[in-house]
Amino acid sequence: MKNHVVARRESEEVIQGVSAHAKANPAQGDRMALGFGAFEKAAEVRVISGNDMELLVDGQETFDAIFEAIDSATDYVLVQFYIINDDVLGRAFQARLLAAAGRGITVRLLYDSVGCIKLPKAFLIKLHEGGVQVMDEHAVRGPKTRFQINFRNLRKTVVIDGTMGFIGGCNVGDEYMGRDPKFGAWRDTHCRLHGPIVSQLQLVFAEDWYWAKEENLIEALNWEAGRAEADMDGLIMATGPADIQETGSLYFCATISAARERLWIASPYFVPETDIMTNLKLAAMRGVDVRIMVPEVVDHTIPWLAAFAYFDELMQAGVQILRYDSGFMHQKVLVVDDAIASVGTTNLDNRSCRLNFEATAVLFNQQAATDVATMLEADFQKCVRLEKMLAEQPRKIRLGAPVARLFAPLL
Repeated sequence: MKNHVVARRESEEVIQGVSAHAKANPAQGDRMALGFGAFEKAAEVRVISGNDMELLVDGQETFDAIFEAIDSATDYVLVQFYIINDDVLGRAFQARLLAAAGRGITVRLLYDSVGCIKLPKAFLIKLHEGGVQVMDEHAVRGPKTRFQINFRNLRKTVVIDGTMGFIGGCNVGDEYMGRDPKFGAWRDTHCRLHGPIVSQLQLVFAEDWYWAKEENLIEALNWEAGRAEADMDGLIMATGPADIQETGSLYFCATISAARERLWIASPYFVPETDIMTNLKLAAMRGVDVRIMVPEVVDHTIPWLAAFAYFDELMQAGVQILRYDSGFMHQKVLVVDDAIASVGTTNLDNRSCRLNFEATAVLFNQQAATDVATMLEADFQKCVRLEKMLAEQPRKIRLGAPVARLFAPLL
């Protein structure tokens, strides 16, 4: 039997068919001069114009917008989340999907069985009985081995009628609304998309749906997303272990290499591979303002500790490490100069770059970069800059970081 990585390439027919619809409105001009080439080759889609991106800063803004969009759907709703909880937000989400299905809207929901391991079957049964098409990402073809459990789908995607899309870091759970007594305020970012980039986001969902159910959605979906007045250039960078190249690493290296004045990155998990570390240090050494924002609050202990094993050499090269300490910081966001902004699910760690299925919206636009930079500047005010080297840290960190780094390939 084919393993997970090889079998997933069977959806190539779907990718090619959908791409024929999603290639409309390519960005104009010298693509290499504009810096699009590396991103396009890594993503295997073109940078397209006619888009708009609106930041949704925190869970409240995100789910207010998503619920409003689901309520406005006239044809179909595509939804994919890694984690769905049976809590206040989860049940409100369930009710919105059931209401849409009840009024004749086609609703498709993809979930990851690892991320939703605590979700009661009754929750999913209720959705199914209410007319929602519910699919476990791994139901048909995996995982078949212990290692393949590592191939998690962390994409958080909503597409409405093929004309509006959502992507970012928020899952469906009360903690993302700041209701978890352990974490308190939860800092995350999603975004709302309009324009042809929505077709690319829909392409990613169509591929995942085909993998899960072997059902081709090309003819069932709308591929005319329209154009947004903001006319931003952008693409969806979808990454995963089935990629021919290490797309996640290429994405980060491309953004770092593009920076001339500013590179600000927010990532809850920081366990980078060697190429990314080298590029970060070189960027700082050539005078780029490199800032990496990570959480002070502990979510997963081992990756949190492992990050300290990388900070010394980065700080010695001139990189600022900012530790967010006003609740838990979970956003995956970056900005390059006044030129590139991205919001999505891709973390700066090996698991995200090599093992997980991720997706990120990348916009090549000054206004998008300004919006993300303004948001991050406000976050920086809630951070403490790391000044102490590893040898000066408390014993737990000083001894734990080198040990945790040994597990870097799986973190």
